Amino acid sequence: MKCKKCSKEAIIHLKQHNIALCPEHYEEFFYSRVKKAIGKYKMLEQGSKILVAVSGGKDSLVLWEVLNNLGYKADGLYIDLGIGKYSETSKSKVVAFAIKRGFEYFVFDVRDYLNGLSTPEAARVMRRKTCSVCGLVKRYIMNRFSHEAGYDVIATGHNLDDEAATLFGNLTHWQLGYLEKQYPVLPKTHPKLTPKVKPLVLLTEREVATFALMKGIDYIMEECPASRGASSMLYKELLNTLEIKQPGTKHRFLTEYFKVRNVFSGFEKEIELKECKNCGYPTTQELCSFCKLREGIIRKRNEKER
Repeated sequence: MKCKKCSKEAIIHLKQHNIALCPEHYEEFFYSRVKKAIGKYKMLEQGSKILVAVSGGKDSLVLWEVLNNLGYKADGLYIDLGIGKYSETSKSKVVAFAIKRGFEYFVFDVRDYLNGLSTPEAARVMRRKTCSVCGLVKRYIMNRFSHEAGYDVIATGHNLDDEAATLFGNLTHWQLGYLEKQYPVLPKTHPKLTPKVKPLVLLTEREVATFALMKGIDYIMEECPASRGASSMLYKELLNTLEIKQPGTKHRFLTEYFKVRNVFSGFEKEIELKECKNCGYPTTQELCSFCKLREGIIRKRNEKER
């Protein structure tokens, strides 16, 4: 298989684009897709202070490297969820990656926020799913730190497959509120909320993995143990089956949706955000979900000790 641009040996065949590319021209293609996403959806400006949410996986580490190589000032934030060996390994990947490249990074431990409990431990105490507690805690720490440290935007490594699977799930369950909000840019809706962007939204999981391997990026390959059996995995499988039969399906499905998503606006009442009476961060009630979680953990522990 030869590169369509120079006839050298190709490392990847992109059926949806009908091209095969060598390492040099694949890197060129990859950067062009990131730049296209940033420009098309007005994600970033030169000079923006960017915080990349890094997990140790391929997507976030690739995003971190690419943004810095494009001339942006992008720092990393890793949140240790306390998920045994998985968290230990992922943290070591992030730290090694940052040190090798001279990138600035910050590490937070959820146990400092959850009364000494890891995410799985807090989930057991509260009788909730680990993913539910994980998402809540990560969002809170990311937003609070980014706001207090003066970052203009949070960049996440969600790729085309991730976003297409989320859209598929939201459509099959007719989650109108989520459908209205799904977009590569989540704008600021409160002075203490940091906007979020997804610069890898036009690249598939396979394309990101190929880039990571080509550039020698050492990332954790295991999926988070808590995510096993997640509906998103099934949605990805279904969309991959369609993609094999009809290359380009995932891209069309997602990007065409972005053009018409306004048809879902107005179905949900506009939510008025106020500040949590405890921590001062945005919420729809007196206490934010994070502070409710912390209070619930304390209450459950006290009940157990009686």
